[in-house]
Amino acid sequence: MEPSRDGTWPRVLDEVTGALEALTDTLATEDDFEVLLRRVCEQVTAAVPGVDEATITLPHGGGPTTVASTSEVVVDLDRGQYDRGDGPCLEAARTGEVVRVSIGEVAERWPDFARDAGAAGFGSFLSAPLMINDEHGGAVNCYSGHPGGFAELDEKLLGLYTGAATAALRAYCRYQHARDVTGQLRTALENRAVIDQAKGILMAIRRIGADEAFTLLVEQSQRENVKLRDLALRFVAHTTGVHPS
Repeated sequence: MEPSRDGTWPRVLDEVTGALEALTDTLATEDDFEVLLRRVCEQVTAAVPGVDEATITLPHGGGPTTVASTSEVVVDLDRGQYDRGDGPCLEAARTGEVVRVSIGEVAERWPDFARDAGAAGFGSFLSAPLMINDEHGGAVNCYSGHPGGFAELDEKLLGLYTGAATAALRAYCRYQHARDVTGQLRTALENRAVIDQAKGILMAIRRIGADEAFTLLVEQSQRENVKLRDLALRFVAHTTGVHPS
């Protein structure tokens, strides 16, 4: 579908804008990354005219996998591409370029995929690269039942949406990473506090230095095969009668 004077271009821009606003709202309230990716798939079908189903391909466990989709039918079509090592979604992920092909073009380049996709009722395919970070380079894949192929406008709209979605998802990943690091630091400080408390008690009881007290705690944890923090908690609770919070 090409832009015209009948209001098509403003309308489709409104649809893309609405999809991006919906993604922004989801980012503000959703902590599950898989749910976010599924929302991206759902919103692509609203943002790009002619898209009937959508998936997201990302590397996982040494190979590509479909991490989100709008239906199981297209998950199977993605999986067929992974098994064969080629297809529109893998081409987009590898090259970093948008792949826009009709069923006729697919039959020449990827005949097995064309057979499976045709049997499932799809006739047009559009995949755009999605680079969330260095570890997540994949693609957003669009499937259409229309046999005529996606238009150049559809390609541009998908590129516009995935570009904005990429920036949003990168920000989300940075936020999640910062939150994880903060949690790890908080846990480390809590562990350090109870271990230092156990050391102080042991130093007072045994009249020994800090290094020797720490060595005794480590040796005891190794003999009992328990974590140093758990040993320190137990020791403090036993000697003081108060379980550290």
